[in-house]
Amino acid sequence: MARLFLSILLAALAVPTAAHDIGYGDSLRNLQLLDTRVQTIGWRLADGNASFCDQTSPAIGLLIQDLQGYNRPDDARSALAIPTDFAVQAVAEGSPADKAGLQSNQPIVAIDYSDLSGMVRDAKAIYLRLLQVERVLQSSLEANGVVALNVADDESAITVTGVPVCKARFVVRPSDDKAAADAASVYVGGNFAGLSYADDELAAAMAHELAHVVLGHPQWLSANGRKRRDIRETEREADRLMPWLLANAGYDPAAAVRFMRRWGPEHGGGLFRKRTHDGWDERVEFIEAELPLIGKALENGGAADWSARFPRKAVS
Repeated sequence: MARLFLSILLAALAVPTAAHDIGYGDSLRNLQLLDTRVQTIGWRLADGNASFCDQTSPAIGLLIQDLQGYNRPDDARSALAIPTDFAVQAVAEGSPADKAGLQSNQPIVAIDYSDLSGMVRDAKAIYLRLLQVERVLQSSLEANGVVALNVADDESAITVTGVPVCKARFVVRPSDDKAAADAASVYVGGNFAGLSYADDELAAAMAHELAHVVLGHPQWLSANGRKRRDIRETEREADRLMPWLLANAGYDPAAAVRFMRRWGPEHGGGLFRKRTHDGWDERVEFIEAELPLIGKALENGGAADWSARFPRKAVS
């Protein structure tokens, strides 16, 4: 799976489409801010836990956009002042791309001196253009450990060295209101209530979804049937791993408790809660039970090694 935190199918396809929408540029910039926040938190989680993930892949913390993929390409190009088709969408703070000086809306004309316009000329659909670029960038990182991004027509390039992180993508779905995961990706809806919370509490929600990815829950459920009791066990296990992932990312592991106490009463409890999940107050108890174990693991400068210390009770 591409581990560059690059977008799929251009999340910006969901921005307003009214012909005279004077806020179109603001919508694009707001999406970039959201992408940057999600990628930054995702980077911290994936980078901080890389030592304990079964699967890792080299990454640089970069999200790319294709202006031709927007519903109004010319308006998008004008609003963002981007002269090229491809450009930086977002950069995860603290990532190699950030340290190399890459910034949102910076044009990208080539990868390893191979022109992007020629690379995507034969794409059979607009969204496939970005996927082709993603694959080339990822292939370069996996083959060489570094990638050169040409950012101007004068062939100047910024060379970025990848680092191994947990193999997971972080994708914003602008019109959705949930956080979710599949076997490869963590998804954050643009209307997800957790976006109004502090970063460490949003990170807790994302850590729950990342737990599903790194523990292989979707694959296990697909292979063994999606019985309610099994789904509930995987959800419980993801809750319990949340604070471990937070601790290794430099967040307060107790933020998982704070998130659940804030989110749970309105969204995760009551008569109509999903029976595949425990009640929010029960979920808090399971999370809190992990905190002493994490504290013990962190004593004397240790790490929250969940690969060795986290007792799995659901699937394996």
